[in-house]
Amino acid sequence: MRLTLRLDPQRLRNWHLRLAQRLTRHAGVRLGVEWAKTNENLPPALSLLFALERLIHGLPSNDAVASAEPKCFARYSAQNQDGADLVIDFTGSVPRPGERTWHVAFDGLSGEAAALGALIQGRTPLVAIVDASTGIEIAAGHPGTETNGILVLAFQDVLARTTTLIDSTLNGVTPRLAAEPRRTIPINLKSMGRFAVRSLPRAIAGRLYHLCYNAPHWRVGWRFVDGPDVIDLRAHPVGGWRELPDDRHRFYADPFPFVVEGRTYLFVEDFEHRLGRGVISMIEFEGVGPVGTPRPVLETNHHLSYPFVFGHNNEIWMVPESCTTETIDLYRAAPFPDRWVKEATLVSGLAASDATLLEHGGRWWMLATVRDDGGAYSDTLCIWSSPEISGPWKPHRKNPLLIDIAGARSAGRIVRRNGKLIRPVQDCRNGYGSALGLAEITQLDDDGFAQCVETVLRPGALWPGRRLHTLNRAERLECIDGSALSRKF
Repeated sequence: MRLTLRLDPQRLRNWHLRLAQRLTRHAGVRLGVEWAKTNENLPPALSLLFALERLIHGLPSNDAVASAEPKCFARYSAQNQDGADLVIDFTGSVPRPGERTWHVAFDGLSGEAAALGALIQGRTPLVAIVDASTGIEIAAGHPGTETNGILVLAFQDVLARTTTLIDSTLNGVTPRLAAEPRRTIPINLKSMGRFAVRSLPRAIAGRLYHLCYNAPHWRVGWRFVDGPDVIDLRAHPVGGWRELPDDRHRFYADPFPFVVEGRTYLFVEDFEHRLGRGVISMIEFEGVGPVGTPRPVLETNHHLSYPFVFGHNNEIWMVPESCTTETIDLYRAAPFPDRWVKEATLVSGLAASDATLLEHGGRWWMLATVRDDGGAYSDTLCIWSSPEISGPWKPHRKNPLLIDIAGARSAGRIVRRNGKLIRPVQDCRNGYGSALGLAEITQLDDDGFAQCVETVLRPGALWPGRRLHTLNRAERLECIDGSALSRKF
């Protein structure tokens, strides 16, 4: 396949070079580059703002958004002089007659200005691959970022996920997202000034906050259910939540309750601030609440979280998150609840977050968000299936099935309710763990995946704080988690 990138030689970034290098990994692709001028105007002060952010935050200067020279693309310049089978255009140029061309659009517009304009508004843009001849959207996604207040980092996150979208579309995988682009304000000296006035003092305040407080610091809420639960209510319970206490030197998060022979156990991520990594701990609940304090039951030399505990074939299993090792691992209780033995590595070679398993349609499915060559951890949903929990796990032929910062990442067990599959999801549009959605899965099979987010829950009077992150229930015990303040002294 003869593939050409159409770029503006005055607007080249390291990202374009990295994209070219990634696309050449496709078997049979002959990649070329051609030059065209874009009509959009970016403020000259943009480079100054990027440089200032790198200085303040101690970031490398040769990052993905740093300028690149045309000579860096010399190896591609002589390719496809006789025409291309496909042109991926970043300049907004009108296609030549008979030329198959894709435009990359941010909030419906070609060029970087719309993406940057969205980011200075404090949100990420919608990204789409559009057939330039017909205007038909081929694929679309909503990337995320964990660094909304730092333009240079947020822009890198958006570009990383734009690479994912281009790469998957070239593979014939076309994730879609039913969402309307939002109006973006122009990026100019005035709007950048407003952004800097907001973000730079916020960065200083953030450093002061980290000096005085442990951050992040999560907390677990729990209650005994004697009526409708949160999935029934689609709201926080009127009686609110009770809090699982911690000692301020550690936090508890990702609560997964589990009941065995009438006894209720709660598994959590147990993160000690001094060590900077988590272990899996457990605490038993009796009639009035928790007994004692959580004690470690699974510890490795790397970070563990999201202890997805479930039963199958008279055994109890756990799939904790271990994305720092780029594996998804399966553990078996031997015996329950205090000892866990690694049985298998289900998937390797990728940074996967919050793997969630479901038995459906005669086999097992596993959903997790994957960080693809940079970008956010929470916006790209991949799915695997297997006849048995031990594998072999086969990736879905349409991975990634969803790019959406508002609904890709799991937030707890998938629940069967009134003939529906209800999937708790993390809505991270306003930052990691900022809200929790309840989505009905309307398709999960070899042909694809679809869901509809029906409810979005946020912190409030019944769950004070700034974040809401996980929802799980086992019999009477229902749990959530969210953020808390924890002084260092």
